[in-house]
Amino acid sequence: MKYFFVAVLLSFGIGSLQAQDSTAVKTSVAVDTLSPKDNNAADALLAGLADSTDAQPLLPRKMIFTQRVFWGPKGLLRAMNVAPLTPEGRANELKVRRTMLITHQIGGFVTLAGFIAQGLLGAKLYNAKGQEYVDTKKWHERSATFINIAYGTTLALSLTAPPPVVGTKKGFTSIKLHKYLAIVHLTGMVATNILAHMIEDHPDLKPYHRAAAYGTFGAYAASIVSLTF
Repeated sequence: MKYFFVAVLLSFGIGSLQAQDSTAVKTSVAVDTLSPKDNNAADALLAGLADSTDAQPLLPRKMIFTQRVFWGPKGLLRAMNVAPLTPEGRANELKVRRTMLITHQIGGFVTLAGFIAQGLLGAKLYNAKGQEYVDTKKWHERSATFINIAYGTTLALSLTAPPPVVGTKKGFTSIKLHKYLAIVHLTGMVATNILAHMIEDHPDLKPYHRAAAYGTFGAYAASIVSLTF
C-alpha cells in the first residue's frame, strides 16, 4: 500500500514537471513568434513618421509669374536642365536667392540715392535759365538714365530670384507691404518717364511730371524702409 501511494505521488510529480516544461515551451514560442510582428509594426510606424516628415514639397504652391517661368516645375531652367528640381538643387537655389535678394537691397539704396540726386536737379531745372538750364538738364537726363538702369536691374533681381521654400505668410506682413508699394512706384516710374518725354511739346504737363516723380520717390523710399526696419 505504501508503495502504491509512492507510485501515485511520483506520477503526479512527473506530470506536473511535464506540464511546466510544455508551458515554458509554449510561452517561449509565443514570445518568439510575437517579437518579429512587434518589430515589423514598429519599423512600419517609424517609416511612416519619417515619410510624413521628409515628404515636403520642393516648391511653394504660389509663385509670381516670372518665378514660375524660370523656376517652376516646367520652367525654362528646368527644361534646359540648368537647374534640376532636386533637394540638392533647391538647396543651391536658396543660396542663389539669398545672394540675389541681398543685391536687390543694395541696388535699392543705390537707386534711392539716384532719386534724391535727380530730385535736387529737377527742382533746380525748373528755375534755371540760359546755360545753367542746358547744363542742369544734361545732368538731369544722365541721372534719369542711371536711375532707370539701376531701378530695372533691382526690379529684375527681385522678379527672377528663385522661389522660397514655402509661400508667403498669411496676414499683413512687411513683405506684402513692400510688394504693394512696389506696384505703386513701378506705376509712378512708367508715368514719370512718359511725362518727361512729353514736356518738351507740352510744358503744361510739368506739374504732373513733378507730382509723379515725388510720388514715385515717396513710395520707393517707403518700400525700402518697410524691409529695413
